[in-house]
Amino acid sequence: MKIDVIRAAPLKRKSPCLVVGVFEKKLRQTSLKEIDAACHKGLSSAQKRGEFVGKQGQTLFLPAGSHLVPENVLLVGLGKDKTFDAVVGRKMVAKAASVVLEKRLDRFTLDLDSFGKRLSSERLGQAVAEGVLLANYRFDQFKTVGRDEAALPLSEIRLIAQDSQVSEVPTGVESGKKIFRGVLVARDLVNQPGNIKSPVYMAKQARQLAREEGMKCTILGQTELEKEGCGGILGVAQGSEREPQLIILEYNGGKKGAAPIALVGKGVVFDTGGISLKPSDKMDMMKMDMGGAAAVLGTLYAASLLELPVNLVGIVPAVENMPSGTAYRPGDVLTSLSGKTIEVLNTDAEGRLILADALTWAGRFNPELVIDLATLTGACIIALGNQAAAVLGNHDPLVQGLIKAGQDSGERVWQLPLFEEYDEQIKSPVADVANIGGRAAGTITAAAFLKKFAAEYNWAHLDIAGMAWEEKGMPMQPKGGTGFGVRLLIEYLQKR
Repeated sequence: MKIDVIRAAPLKRKSPCLVVGVFEKKLRQTSLKEIDAACHKGLSSAQKRGEFVGKQGQTLFLPAGSHLVPENVLLVGLGKDKTFDAVVGRKMVAKAASVVLEKRLDRFTLDLDSFGKRLSSERLGQAVAEGVLLANYRFDQFKTVGRDEAALPLSEIRLIAQDSQVSEVPTGVESGKKIFRGVLVARDLVNQPGNIKSPVYMAKQARQLAREEGMKCTILGQTELEKEGCGGILGVAQGSEREPQLIILEYNGGKKGAAPIALVGKGVVFDTGGISLKPSDKMDMMKMDMGGAAAVLGTLYAASLLELPVNLVGIVPAVENMPSGTAYRPGDVLTSLSGKTIEVLNTDAEGRLILADALTWAGRFNPELVIDLATLTGACIIALGNQAAAVLGNHDPLVQGLIKAGQDSGERVWQLPLFEEYDEQIKSPVADVANIGGRAAGTITAAAFLKKFAAEYNWAHLDIAGMAWEEKGMPMQPKGGTGFGVRLLIEYLQKR
């Protein structure tokens, strides 16, 4: 999609649709009066009916009269001026884009000045670009029919800027485009079906990203994992005909020799639950059980495009969890890369087993800090629904930094406790640790398990089980993979 920044008078610029932001109860501006007069009093009529008063998320589509150059005008409510921020701006631009798409238009102009002065021009440009691009995303590579009936994707957006904005808005737009390319990588990976998305496929995608951006990519296959003693990864993978892969992607944008930040992502390309088989209902969604891995790869790609001044390591254990005659069983004891032994009580608690080895591997880089992302527990969805990811960790400044980045990016996270008492639930009579701790506090006991493999460095765990997949579809997140975590992590890294 082409996004241009231009100088122009919004009401004098020819366009299929002009998008104008309106703050709540601020409908008396000269430009809105002119729009109302040219659109057959459509705005004042809607205001009288209470249909449109500028509340956040309200929209009003007005076919323009002959006295207005744009063919149509779309008013989008921004809510109260004092609560407007980049999160609101991004959402409302996405909302506007979705309405334009519903009207089967492929282009529009947007009056940036109507979005107020609370954001810097650069920040506003980034929010607008992200909102439009996220709303315009489609995963339709397997569709051979029905494309003609679907709304066309947007092809061109023109942002009308004032003189004071013109120098900074394009910088923000370019940043938004690069961040979206990272989200695009993550969404496409999550949406790929299980018959295509093998561990080897994941490794190939990582290699391609590395080639594009000059990153270092190392792949360990079955033989190398056996030599290293990665018992967690190998145990989960042994029920599948598809061999596991450990993917290590390195981006060096910081000072040479500076300790890297390690990002670890759960990469279960399809999760049947193994011998502890999941119910068949909605099992098709389990192609998304590598959402953490997708976020890690997308983040490293976006960071390299943005040329962030930081050293990053992305570590992705990629496996398929299948039931078969060779699958691992409840009651098995696995020896992890760290040497710690794990009693398997449930083969559907597999993500923490592969993360145990990956977290141990991360320690080899002597990292400044480690963040792991995983669609780890259904208990997280019970606790937080689909509104926020859970964050737990052993270093409060890191946890608080992620919470702040979540607030500013719109990818929210909520802290859960990690008291030592929870360790009691994952004690095993036959091994160093058990892989589940019962129904109570399931998200926390999963993190308590991971904590045992992350004791040597500052670490935070993000359980994104409720956030990696959108079931119904929203303006900024069509049904399917969300790419959650990329914008959150980029925001965190930029703030550093």
